[in-house]
Amino acid sequence: MNVAAPALVPHRETQGPRSANHHASHRHLLARNAVAVPAKVDAIIVPTSRPTAYLETVVALAKHHRCTLVTLCSRRSSADAATALAERAGVEIVAADIAEAPADLVPDFRTTKMLRGGKFDRRTDTSLKRNLGLLLAAVAGWERVVYVDDDVMIPRPDDLADAVGLLDDFTGVGLSVGGYPDNSVVCHAYRDAGGDQDTFIGTGALAIGRESFTSFFPNIYNEDWFFLLNDTGLSPSAVTGLAIQQPYDPYRDTMRARTEELGDCLAEGLFGLLDTGHGLTDATAAYWRRFLGRRRRFIDEVITMVDDVEPDGAAKDRMIAALKAARGRNRLIEPQLCVDYLTAWRADRRVWRSHIDATRRRYRGQSVQKLLADAGLMHGYRPGA
Repeated sequence: MNVAAPALVPHRETQGPRSANHHASHRHLLARNAVAVPAKVDAIIVPTSRPTAYLETVVALAKHHRCTLVTLCSRRSSADAATALAERAGVEIVAADIAEAPADLVPDFRTTKMLRGGKFDRRTDTSLKRNLGLLLAAVAGWERVVYVDDDVMIPRPDDLADAVGLLDDFTGVGLSVGGYPDNSVVCHAYRDAGGDQDTFIGTGALAIGRESFTSFFPNIYNEDWFFLLNDTGLSPSAVTGLAIQQPYDPYRDTMRARTEELGDCLAEGLFGLLDTGHGLTDATAAYWRRFLGRRRRFIDEVITMVDDVEPDGAAKDRMIAALKAARGRNRLIEPQLCVDYLTAWRADRRVWRSHIDATRRRYRGQSVQKLLADAGLMHGYRPGA
């Protein structure tokens, strides 16, 4: 896999202009500099859709930590290819082709059903994979697992041991993002035009403990931010270490901006409340009406900034087209939709908690192989050498 080597430094806020309509950073909500006592990583979970070569880094990580590697595969990845790669390295692997998973393995959430078939439908399997990872972890009896994306590198592998070592005190511990910034299209454009924009933690490299398996990933952009929330606010979360995000083109087409906009609005709106000391219960229809107005003004500001700063050409045209796509999709978001989504999300949290508890009871005293066999996925399990 040939990729450019990005700078091995975390992202810092830039010193560019700030917008009154946008919170550029939520990092103050995270604990930093917590003293970590390294602990055992039980499993590394990787939702993957890229060619098998992208798994070489996580296979090496699993070998370093002598832990199980879980690869949840679709599109250009396959359980057989992932298994062969891991076996050559002597790494224990649980690999599954998600297309073969039964529909009832994970609940059909209210948040998914309310958006299905409409303008805000998110037609990806990322959240399904992440939730299946939680289910496997619960059945396996793992205490500390780490989600790592297949386009992320961990320069210092022992950062994962430090991260899981903090899980006695924190719900989630993310590695700081270096390399290419991990932001939405709108926030990428804001940074590229000189705006003051930070990054947050996420499932690119996120350690979670057993008690957190009862949270879930809704099928929406920023699903990892939702995972870190409880009913009223942000669960105790921390940042440590460093993960390197590989470059990608956020402006390749306008669909990315369209599919992100609802999730970006909801997450930025909720975290904006937390930034100012409020709780999620303050996310009323009146609040969302004010927030959506600010969000639309912010996108207009970014379009103006890009137009003023970027040289004319195809790159600038693609950036503005993506921003206009986000603005167009934003205009379809009504305050009541935001309220209704959060109501459904809270109900889904209860459904998922019940599902996890029931699955744990059903497979108590059994291994993850039994769950895989019942789901018709047993062919994707290989014990380590």
